[in-house]
Amino acid sequence: MPLTLDQLLQQKKPLLMGILNLTPDSFSDGGLYLQVEQALSRVQAMCAEGADVIDIGGESTRPGAEPVSLQQELDRVIPVIEAIRAAGIETPVSVDTSKPEVMRAALQAGAVMVNDVRALQAPGALRVVAQSQCWVCLMHMQGTPGDMQRNPVYQDLVGEVQGFLQARVDACVQAGIERSRIVIDPGFGFGKTLQHNLLLLRHLDRFCDAGLPVLAGLSRKSMIGAVLDKPVDERLYGSLACALIAAVNGAAIIRVHDVAETRQVLQMYNAVYSHLAE
Repeated sequence: MPLTLDQLLQQKKPLLMGILNLTPDSFSDGGLYLQVEQALSRVQAMCAEGADVIDIGGESTRPGAEPVSLQQELDRVIPVIEAIRAAGIETPVSVDTSKPEVMRAALQAGAVMVNDVRALQAPGALRVVAQSQCWVCLMHMQGTPGDMQRNPVYQDLVGEVQGFLQARVDACVQAGIERSRIVIDPGFGFGKTLQHNLLLLRHLDRFCDAGLPVLAGLSRKSMIGAVLDKPVDERLYGSLACALIAAVNGAAIIRVHDVAETRQVLQMYNAVYSHLAE
């Protein structure tokens, strides 16, 4: 019987979520894991490096990304989840999707979490999650991947993002999804300028006030490139800095490409803060 999210978080915090994009056009690792064998090898490597959860996506949500068909997303994602389970890998699998049909198929194949950049707003998405016992991550996004970065504007950045997430949490609870299964994500890079992203990271602790685990996905993102003037493949140190800041500010799950390196950062963080708590 796999551990519940609460049990995982009691054992270790923050959890490390390893990213696996099964897409040709994701901003960082697009095209690297298109074959099942390549994807499975990457999953095994991330698990060995210390990933607590594996997040699998078959549709890019980078700025300007075009949507893919339902069948294409299913064809990318489901065989990999089935291969993970067939290989006996027990690390929990999350499916990064907004399509209810993909959610349902992924959960049937062995995934235990839905990570939805649209926060279960697609018709039928709430029902799929409510009818399961899976965990769900609700993310904030202003606009869509195709247009979200054109001119994002907020009057009260943190308050508006908090308000949206609270409304989606309420919708989940009304649909029969227990709060104990819900994670929230402010959505770094999804309809936010550089300044918006920096402010969200600085005030990430305010999202913890909702009493729900907070996920932070900052790995290799353009905000790091903008600050450091580095291309995607040279953003490791910036990503590690952001991961540490997120951990200090209360993130319960940190979503990353560079698992081994981030694990070392979090081990040092936990060593220091565990010692101070004694």
